[in-house]
Amino acid sequence: MKGSNVKLFKPSSFSFLFSPFSFLSLCLFAYSLFMLYLRGLYFQMTNIQNLLQKRILVIDGAMGTMIQRHKLTEADYRGNRFADWPSDLKGNNDLLCLTQPEIIKNIHLLYLEAGADIIETNTFNAQTVSMADYNMSSLAHEINLAAAGCARAAVNEYLEKHPERKSEPGPFVAGAIGPMNKTLSLSPDVNNPGFRSISFDEVAEAYYEQIDGLVQGGVDVLLIETIFDTLNAKAAIYAIKKYFRDNEMAELPLMISGTITDASGRTLSGQTLEAFYTSVQHANPISIGLNCALGANQMRSHIEELSQIANCYTSAYPNAGLPNALGEYDEAPSQTAHFIEEWAKEGFVNIVGGCCGTTPDHIKHIAEHVKGVEPRQLPIMETEL
Repeated sequence: MKGSNVKLFKPSSFSFLFSPFSFLSLCLFAYSLFMLYLRGLYFQMTNIQNLLQKRILVIDGAMGTMIQRHKLTEADYRGNRFADWPSDLKGNNDLLCLTQPEIIKNIHLLYLEAGADIIETNTFNAQTVSMADYNMSSLAHEINLAAAGCARAAVNEYLEKHPERKSEPGPFVAGAIGPMNKTLSLSPDVNNPGFRSISFDEVAEAYYEQIDGLVQGGVDVLLIETIFDTLNAKAAIYAIKKYFRDNEMAELPLMISGTITDASGRTLSGQTLEAFYTSVQHANPISIGLNCALGANQMRSHIEELSQIANCYTSAYPNAGLPNALGEYDEAPSQTAHFIEEWAKEGFVNIVGGCCGTTPDHIKHIAEHVKGVEPRQLPIMETEL
């Protein structure tokens, strides 16, 4: 305005921001940062895949078995933070990531020292649905974040002690996603077979939050395990895909492991092994396998079958035999390792380890028995009839 003291904004003063050269530079800079981010996730995928091509990988053993050895009391589970919590907390093993993180980290370290290439986070029940048993649904995300931190700290400490391991990828942290204590395929009421205590959307939402905590905590792989109801697993798969799509992130490698409940070769929800495999292979996991319920001796025929139909890597981490009358596991580490070595030599497996009742001693024997054994080769799949 004429005669005014107001200084008008002159676009020319900032024209350098809008010049074709500068705008292109900014775009290239942003693109470079994005590609570096994707490159990091890509290497997470290729690192574990490259290693799987070279040798059989070892996953850790039971977390619960090792926690029981500490004979923790109610007060130990509570810690100072939850001293006045209104419900009992003993048995909430996932909570120990908050109240006893050193115990959890040291268990991870024992498995790493035993030869584990993959350690699982202590998050088997760490989603809102299962945590509701302890009135702790609101803590689910925090527990996953802390659990990933415990495992990550153990890996870092292990690598500092063993710098020679830095010459190859790993060890890897797998974010453990358990089956949940509610099922989508089965009714909890025998008199009302159509009743369901939870919906697909509710299950997916609970898993979504768990996945966010695990990814933010820095896991390398996501592991959906001990699947007895495939529909629950599908909800987890859906949540994983949605999470990475919503956040515009490259997906982390995915491992899937089901549970055959008896000699019939079926899951608890009634699927055969082949039906289970067909139901989840669309998720494009790096591995599909079996864990829990059976000992290595009882699992052999199922692992052999899976190795013949899977177009991805296969995993197997059985229990330390079958439980005795007291619910304890008696199978010696050398016995478990003997069975798994035979699977390896037959070309059935790419990833092996232990589930209920197994200890670092079991994992040490398994790692020693499969060392040097050629891994199962991926089959060449026919693309037409």
